Amino acid sequence: MSSMTSLAYVFPGQGSQSVGMLAAKSAEALTTLKEASEALGFDVEELITSGPEEMLNRTEYTQPALLTVSVALFRYAMSNGAEFPDVVLGHSLGEYSALVAAGAIRFEDAVKLVRKRGQYMQGAVPLGKGGMAAVIGLSDEEVLEICASVTGESKTGLVEAANFNAPEQVVVAGDNETLKLLIKKCKEIGAKKAIVLNVSAPFHCSLMKPAAIKMEKLLNDTEIIAPKIPIVQNVSAACEMQPDMIRRNLVAQIYSPVRWTDSIKTLVDSQIENYVECGPGRVLSGLIKRANKKAVLGSLNSEIAMNQLGNLGK
Repeated sequence: MSSMTSLAYVFPGQGSQSVGMLAAKSAEALTTLKEASEALGFDVEELITSGPEEMLNRTEYTQPALLTVSVALFRYAMSNGAEFPDVVLGHSLGEYSALVAAGAIRFEDAVKLVRKRGQYMQGAVPLGKGGMAAVIGLSDEEVLEICASVTGESKTGLVEAANFNAPEQVVVAGDNETLKLLIKKCKEIGAKKAIVLNVSAPFHCSLMKPAAIKMEKLLNDTEIIAPKIPIVQNVSAACEMQPDMIRRNLVAQIYSPVRWTDSIKTLVDSQIENYVECGPGRVLSGLIKRANKKAVLGSLNSEIAMNQLGNLGK
């Protein structure tokens, strides 16, 4: 990337969804909702607008719903004079939104892929057997050491780092029993917080390998072309342009940690100063601010927010 590069679009993952998350209904939004509903065979607009919330929070619905909202907002922005980004990245599921924005995967293919991704991920571990926890206030190394030690102590279980989200902010995943051990240990050595997250499966750890094997088949049958702009992928934290590499990283991403802190560092090293979070919520903006104090952040979590982007990146 040249040193002129200045604008990154970042796309959120699960946890940012809420009922009513795409309030305005521009032509771009309506087209995107219609495409999603046709591809999936159920009314995505109804799900996003009215819920029910329990349904929207089930990963097989959360994933296509978030992708649809992010893509709708991106299309709206691009049709209304927003500057095209120089680079894209997405957190976990958001990587698919980023690939659609960069022109590497067709939207109707992506929405089907992430629906299946949700089903496969949920199916990889029996409900109630695995989960995730956030650890605040310990270094990546300290968390990795505790993961290794509690996994060693457990006869059958495991806990692994799942998201390196920001300095001293790591999410771990594993079976519930071993997670409890890890939380206890983290608190003992001085973590500010170690809390179980409200998720239905242990994403981004080796327990997800069965889902990755199934996803690999689907991804091999999906056309992926070279993106118009680089994508910084979760697994490598590096700029990728090659379709085969993008595909391999999407498979590995299911059972590997999201290297978000390193991904932002990659952008900082490439002189990226402006970021637009494209999708509901502001989770990623908070993480970016922790990792890069100088970042200029814009939010595109609604069509109204578009007007506030102003001259970001100009």
